[in-house]
This record gives sequence, C-alpha cells and structure tokens, in this order.
Amino acid sequence: MNHPSTYRGRRVVVLGLARSGVSVAKLFHKLGADVIVNDKKDRESCPEADELTALGISVLCGYHPDDLIDEHTALLVKNPGIPYSAPPVKQALERGVEVVTEVEAGFWLSPSPIIGITGSNGKTTTTTLIGELLEAAGMKPIVAGNIGLPLCDAVDEAAPDGWIVAELSSFQLKGTSAFRPRIGLLLNLAETHLDYHGDMEDYVASKRKLFANQESGDTAILNWDDAACRKTAEGLKSSILPFSLYEKLETGVCVEPPYNRENAAGTDDAPRSIVYRDGGEETVIMAVDALGIPGRHNTANALAAIAAALAAGAPAEALAKPLEQFKGVEHRLEFVAEREGVAFYNDSKATNPTATTMSVRSLKKPIILVAGGLDRGSDYMELLPVFRGLKGLVALGQTKEKLLKVAELAGLANAQSVNDEKDAESTLRQAVKQAAELAEAGDIVLLSPACASWDMFASYEQRGSIFKQSAHTL
Repeated sequence: MNHPSTYRGRRVVVLGLARSGVSVAKLFHKLGADVIVNDKKDRESCPEADELTALGISVLCGYHPDDLIDEHTALLVKNPGIPYSAPPVKQALERGVEVVTEVEAGFWLSPSPIIGITGSNGKTTTTTLIGELLEAAGMKPIVAGNIGLPLCDAVDEAAPDGWIVAELSSFQLKGTSAFRPRIGLLLNLAETHLDYHGDMEDYVASKRKLFANQESGDTAILNWDDAACRKTAEGLKSSILPFSLYEKLETGVCVEPPYNRENAAGTDDAPRSIVYRDGGEETVIMAVDALGIPGRHNTANALAAIAAALAAGAPAEALAKPLEQFKGVEHRLEFVAEREGVAFYNDSKATNPTATTMSVRSLKKPIILVAGGLDRGSDYMELLPVFRGLKGLVALGQTKEKLLKVAELAGLANAQSVNDEKDAESTLRQAVKQAAELAEAGDIVLLSPACASWDMFASYEQRGSIFKQSAHTL
C-alpha cells in the first residue's frame, strides 16, 4: 500500500472490528479517508461499533453488502483472522484492490524502528522478554502487535529514539507489502494454521515476508537449529545473526557447551552459559541455570531475545538481571497453585502439538495432561512419544477422540475424556476435577491443549483463565 496519508478523500474499507479494526479505522479517518467498517457479526456483538459511529465512521454489521467493494474502493484493510476466501476479500482481489492488515499501516506511520518477532511457538514469551531487556537498558520499548496493543495505536506513543517490539502472526504478515522491521526474528517453524493457509508452503512464505523488505543495515535473527529457519537466510540482504542451542557459533548467540540434540527430553543438567560471539570476540551473558523461566525451549527464547537486544544496541552487561527476574507470561507454562501437594500449570497458549511437547519436557515431575480443542485435521501422532511419558490424560473438545487414540497407542492406561457438559466452562472445570483425581502429591496437572481454543472458547486467554479459576476452587 501507499503511505496512509495518500488515502485522504478515498474510500478505505476495514473488514472486521476487534482491536486492530477499530485502531486502523480511527487512523484512516483521522487522515481524512472515507472509511467504511464492516463486520458480519450482528450489531449487539460489536460493542466497538458505537465508538466509531460517534466519530462519523460508517459501520455496517450483520452481513457483507454486495456493493461493499466497488470501483471507488482504494484499499481493503482486513482483520488478520478473516480468510482470503471471504467474499469481500475475493471481490477486492478480483478488482485489483490491495488487501493488507493493520500492521502495514502501522509500519508506515511509526517514528520508531520496529523489532518484529514471528514463529510457530514462543512469540509472546520472546516479544515480552525483548521488551523487558530494552526497558532495563533504557531504550524506550513499546510492546505491540499480536500481543495486544495494535501497531496503529503504538505509533501514537512511539518516539524516534525508542523501539516498537511487535509480535507478528502469519495472518498479519501475509497481508503486508512494504513492512520492514529493522530487526526481524524467526523463532521456529512447525505445522500449524493449515486450515487458514491451506498448506505449509503458504504458511512458511507468510512468515518469511518478515524479511522481504529488509536492507543491508537491517538484522535477521534466525534459529540455526531449525532447518526451515536456516534456509530463510538464503538470499536475504540483511545481516544474519543466528542463535542455537546445539551448535557453537562463531557469530551469534549460543549455549556453551552446546546441548546434545539427541537428548530431546532435556535431562542433561550440566552447567552451561549463554555466550555471544562476534567473530573473534566472546561475551558470556549469564548461566543458563540463572534464567527465570524453565525449559530448553525457553532457553531458546532467551537466546533470541538476547540477540535482538544486542542488535538494537543494548549493552551486554545490562541483560543478565532482567533475564533472571523474568518469570514468563500469563497462559504460557504459568504456575497457578498447589493443592494437596499437586501443582497446577496453565499452558493454554500451547495451541499446537510442538508447543505441548516442549512444555511437557520442561517439567520434571509426573504429569496429568489436560488437552484438546479445535480440530484442524491433525492426527496428533507426533504426541505419541510425549504420551508414553505421561501419568494421565484428560481429553476434551473436538479432538478428544483423536487424543485418546494416541494415548491408547502409547499404552497410557490413565486416559479419559470429559463427557459433554452444558457449556465450555463446566466442561473444563470437569476436566480439571478429573485430572486432580488422577493426581497425587508430587504430581503436576498441566493444561497444555495442543489445539486452538475456538471450538469451545473465545480465546486461549479465556480457556486459561477458567482453568486457573477451576484449580483455585477445587
């Protein structure tokens, strides 16, 4: 798209309300565009509509008008989650109208350089941690994007001598054209969101758009342990700064001594340090054991965050203390409570099998897993090795029968499902009760669903909050 100011007096359609839709609608209205907002939900389900209407912005709810996209439409800004098969999006593309997401507009207006973080797992933890590291270094970060604050809102607070640290989903990146982060991070790539993208090729291509417009003065931070991430380095104009758990890097951020890749369960507890190397120079950042968040996957997240902070200009000596103090983010391997010697952990943000695998392997005690949710077509067989090490499983949601099948193949005797209850909340509460009954002192009850939440819940946050309430009120 062109700079947002060029749409003054021109028709801009915003498809989908929610936070990003409201933010971008206000932005284009402020810049003088003729903004029309459309959401297929009915008016009562769109509380944001009244706020926009009061500003003089046209809001149409309940349906997609046939003439929403016409010869006067200059741009369509869509909610990231709306598929490209939606009729207004298809009509726009057929008419040659550019289709973007809100982050594209935010990029054009940002006075701050942007650090963009994407990947299949670990985005929220890494994004939050980068914000903490830059804050400790006095570098005025604003954390935004998919993590909560829309980019178009962040730019109002941003300053030329600060940074916007943006978590970016594949949905958001697919709808970009000129977006250019000064520092881009690709954490990992795993099979997920194929119901939206159709295949891995489109999913990976969307993630790699993060680097499409970078120049020689920019930095691409890549997970050198992930073959698809490493391949992303091919042909980039930006400087490559890798991070690795398993290789000693001459340039990059790594663990010394490296972990053994074959020991995926993470049982090797030898003392290790996090080291930054730049050619011949080596800087020890801190001991791995001093990190405030557990698990090998979180060590990888910390390596990525350290690389980003160093690329942004943070002094190495300022990083250890915030890394020690950081205890993680809500809904991501979050300790909730201990009841009669049983610990409860909320990992509701684990929305794919890879994330669940990493979380289970991070916890060293017997685990009763609560899992299941939206069925996106996976057979969940990659969880077979994980299930072999569980003490028990309570399955729920659309995928519960698939998960029980994997449990049967794994020889997991204590596997059960939740009978359909009257609503999602009572179903999850029952799952927590059943899991607690399978547990004894010294065990862990872990909500790590391996599935998205949308079959039963409005969001993974809602699912996690109900789990926490259930654990506290057993």
